[in-house]
Amino acid sequence: MNPVSDVVPIQSALISVSDKMGLADLATGLQRAGVTIYSTGGTRRHLEECGVEVLDVAEYTGFPEMLDGRVKTLHPKIFGGILAIRDNDEHVDAIQEHDIEPIDLVVVNLYPFEATASRVGATREECIEQIDIGGPSLVRAAAKNHRDVAVATSSEQYGDILDQLQEHGGTTVDLRKQLAAEAFDHTATYDRAIADYMLGESISGDFPASMHLTLRRKSQLRYGENPHQRAALYLDPSVRSANLVAARQISGKELSYNNLLDLDSALEIVRGFAQPAVSVIKHNNPCGAATDTKLANACQKALDGDPLSAFGSVLGFNRTVDVETAELLCQPGLFIEAIVAPDFQAGAVGLLTSKPRWKDNVRLMQVGRLDDQPSGLAKRFISGGMLVQDADRMTSAPLQWKTATEAQVPSEMWDDISFAWEMVRHVKSNAIVLARDTSLVGVGAGQMSRVDSVEISIKKAGDRVAGSVLASDAFFPFPDSIEAAADAGVVAIVQPGGSRRDDEVIEACDEHDLPMVLTGRRHFKH
Repeated sequence: MNPVSDVVPIQSALISVSDKMGLADLATGLQRAGVTIYSTGGTRRHLEECGVEVLDVAEYTGFPEMLDGRVKTLHPKIFGGILAIRDNDEHVDAIQEHDIEPIDLVVVNLYPFEATASRVGATREECIEQIDIGGPSLVRAAAKNHRDVAVATSSEQYGDILDQLQEHGGTTVDLRKQLAAEAFDHTATYDRAIADYMLGESISGDFPASMHLTLRRKSQLRYGENPHQRAALYLDPSVRSANLVAARQISGKELSYNNLLDLDSALEIVRGFAQPAVSVIKHNNPCGAATDTKLANACQKALDGDPLSAFGSVLGFNRTVDVETAELLCQPGLFIEAIVAPDFQAGAVGLLTSKPRWKDNVRLMQVGRLDDQPSGLAKRFISGGMLVQDADRMTSAPLQWKTATEAQVPSEMWDDISFAWEMVRHVKSNAIVLARDTSLVGVGAGQMSRVDSVEISIKKAGDRVAGSVLASDAFFPFPDSIEAAADAGVVAIVQPGGSRRDDEVIEACDEHDLPMVLTGRRHFKH
């Protein structure tokens, strides 16, 4: 076989796309270069409206579109023109004998199956109609014959093709190889989405027998958790809920690996609250969090949770950051690395990027509305594979809880108990949180002993421990933590229960007239 030719002129192009972004500019550039353009249906009409001369595929093949457009390009005169090897005499003779024109460029993107399947209320029939047949066939044919044909599957590739057309009169072998690789990746991703949809229909409630991840690299990061580690950020195109990877960065320096981890945790915390909520994250654990009827008040309460740790932290909001809240964040002595929120008022952006000493270094991430819930599955890589579980988002309601002690919970204390229980599932185990006035006042995280976590949370809370409620992510194996909490001034405890020594723990609470609520649900976070 002859070596792949370097520059292949573009004399003819087939264009049939679902997403028409940037198409007019591409087609105009091709027409200016004297390229003959073949097209179909809606794409042809769009190009004609843009003033581009187009030859109808049906007229060229002599075979009309049929079956509601399901059959348009599936014809030997199209695929022969794409697949013919230009320096193979037999191939050239064959296409000449059948009046087949060589096609040098194929521009195709596929029906929006994934977008349709993820749309709320989409019917199965609508999804099935978005399974493209001719499109993937055209893409694969052109990519296979990349020695002679260029293939574009994204508007982001149009500029490179036009640049080479202007500079070289055609495409280089390096570009055609790159486009071919991206084309096969495009069809593989498309088929994977369809397969996942079909498998999801056929497997009721069980985890699928096979699981495939299709991620696209969005950016190369400066480094990973530490400077000696390389890192990159990948996008999961199937995720439709508000998320960090798809967020719009309004201001600030490039996000680091650790920034992204912390911002994701900050967003996950505030997403679970109905009231205005603010979270403060340091080293992937909350050092402050609060809810209030007013966002600025919630923000102040969250920052007061652990002012020392809040320096250099990242913040999460579940409401648009307003000017009043921004003014609070601009107070002297406070340094914020990054903020994630559904949106920012223009005045708030102006303040945050000009008034404090950090100025435009703060990273402001706009994620949009938090209405849609994230995936119900949590995935975690381990050596040799991946663990998959239901995400820990189904929190139990107070009506399902049981007060196990003689002392009952005063009605005014339930808001703090519910807040503490919501917060403890976001803290690394063994986890203890202290809450007061629906704000975090002390956290004990990631300790090997639960009593150590209790002692750390009490130390962090300081004078604010008096009158606080304590939440534990798992049961107390011994009553020693109860004694420490009662001595410090804790006024109520919420925990899962389930220990063999529950009776001893309940008895210790009764000795201190300390109400204890059992939820029946554990919240380990390893």
